Amino acid sequence: MTLRVVGAVIAVLIVVVYAIGSGRYVATNSAWYLSLSAPPWQPPNAVFGLAWSYNFLALGVVGVLMSLRAESRTLIAYLAVFAVSVVLALAWSYLFYEPKQLLAAAIALSLCAIATVPMVILAFTQQQLLGWLLIPYQVWLVIASSLSWGYWVLNRVQ
Repeated sequence: MTLRVVGAVIAVLIVVVYAIGSGRYVATNSAWYLSLSAPPWQPPNAVFGLAWSYNFLALGVVGVLMSLRAESRTLIAYLAVFAVSVVLALAWSYLFYEPKQLLAAAIALSLCAIATVPMVILAFTQQQLLGWLLIPYQVWLVIASSLSWGYWVLNRVQ
């Protein structure tokens, strides 16, 4: 198998792990989550479903196209940063919903948003369209990070 095929498979697997891992921990219907004070800028629940559907699709498409177009070094860098950002995103979902460590969760998601910046830059270096496809994901991570900080501020025990 060539690096391009392996890269495409890895990119898709990262998206699958991301989607399954998120679904494993995120429990927006739990009594605990529903008891939290939500930040006033939180969008309606329907927005989350639309945003994540787009994000997972865009991440998969960009990952595969990066695998087909990028030089080996660029592809490896992209996939490495992608994997790190997903680990941080999954850390957020675990920390937020399992041990309910809202501060640690907000930090993890903020680091995820920062770690995603190189992904967007690398995508732009290959083709502008690929970079633009990731901009909504980057914006979503910034919004989600601000929401996570808002949950911490509104619900921390003094």
